[in-house]
Amino acid sequence: MAKRDYYEVLGVNRDCSEEDLKKSYRRLAMKWHPDRNPDNPKAEEHFKEAKEAYEVLSDGNKRAAYDQFGHAGVDPHAGAGAAGMGGFGDIFSDIFGEIFGGGRGGRSTVFRGADLRYNLEISLEQAAHGFETKIRIPGLSVCDICKGSGARPGTQPATCPACRGAGQVRVSQGPFSIAQTCPRCHGSGSVIPNPCSACAGTGRVKLQKTLAVKIPPGVDEGDRVRLSGEGEPGVNGGPPGDLYVQVHIKPHPVFQRDHDDLHCEMPISITTAALGGEIEIPTLDGSARIRVPAETQSGKTFRLKAKGIKGVRSQIPGDLFCHVAVETPIALTERQRQLLREFDAITQQDSARHNPRAKGWLDKVKEFFEG
Repeated sequence: MAKRDYYEVLGVNRDCSEEDLKKSYRRLAMKWHPDRNPDNPKAEEHFKEAKEAYEVLSDGNKRAAYDQFGHAGVDPHAGAGAAGMGGFGDIFSDIFGEIFGGGRGGRSTVFRGADLRYNLEISLEQAAHGFETKIRIPGLSVCDICKGSGARPGTQPATCPACRGAGQVRVSQGPFSIAQTCPRCHGSGSVIPNPCSACAGTGRVKLQKTLAVKIPPGVDEGDRVRLSGEGEPGVNGGPPGDLYVQVHIKPHPVFQRDHDDLHCEMPISITTAALGGEIEIPTLDGSARIRVPAETQSGKTFRLKAKGIKGVRSQIPGDLFCHVAVETPIALTERQRQLLREFDAITQQDSARHNPRAKGWLDKVKEFFEG
C-alpha cells in the first residue's frame, strides 16, 4: 500500500515551521502510543507512521529531498540511531517523559490521582441562600497498613530485575532504539515480592468517606464546587486528584429561574382583573404585595426589582417577574351563570367599547376574507 504524504500524516502545511512539526508530532505520539492504546490494534501502525514522517521532515536535508522527489528521494535506512535523526531523539525523550512521568534516564514513578465528580441535587432556595451539607462518596485511600507502599509490613519493595529500577526498558524497532514503560513493574521501577494483604499490593484501599461541602449563595445549574485533594490518591506517592461537586437544581413549584432573574405565573380572578385590587405574591424571602390596576389583561407582567437571586459572580440581585394569567371560573352555580349571561348581554350593547381587542380582531378577520 502506498505511503501517505508525510505532511498529511502530521497534519501540517508544507511551509510549516520546525516548531509546528514538533508540536504536531508530540500530539500524535501521545495519542497513538501503543502503551496508551492497548485495545486498539491500529494504534502502533499510526504511531510508527507519525514517527517516520517526523524523522524525515525534522531533518533539513531529508526534508529538502522529500519536497523535491517525494518518498523516492528519502533513504528509509539513512541516519540509524538518535544522533542522525535531526532532533528526533530529543523530542522522543521529552514525549515519553510526559506520557510516563519520567525523562531521559529517569524513572516513571509518580502519577497524579484521578479527579472525581459528585452530582448534588439542591432546592432553589438552597441555591439562592447557600448552605453547608455533608456527602458520602466511595473512593480510594492510601492503605493504612502499608502506608501506600504495597508491601507487607516489615518488608520493602524490591528493585525491578527487568529494568533495574529505571522504570523503562529500551526496545529496538528497526534502526531506532526507543524507551518504553517496563511491562513488569509498569514504570514504578520496583516490584513487590510480599504484597500487603489489606490492599493486595496496590497501596490503596476502597472506602466510604464523609465530606463537608459549602455551597455558596447564588450557584446555578451546572456550577461546580472543587474540593482540592479529595479525588483518588496518586500512584507511587503522586498527589491526589480533586473532587468536583456539580450542582443540579430541582424544579420549583412556583418559580422558574433565568440566570439571576425569577419568573412566576400569577393567576387572578376576572373580577380582580376588571376592577383592580391588591394581591399577595410569594418571594424567596417571604412575600410582597402588588397593586393590580383595573382592566388588567392576561399576559401583563409585573416586575419586582431585586427580588430575584444574587448570583455567585453578580454584584446585585436579579428581578422577579410576575406574569398575569386571568383565570376563567369553573364549577359555576346556576345563579352565577345567570349573572354572567346578564353581564354579557349588557356588554354586547356596546361591544366595541368594552371588548376593543375582540372588536379589532374581528375587523382584521373580516378584511382578510373580503380582501
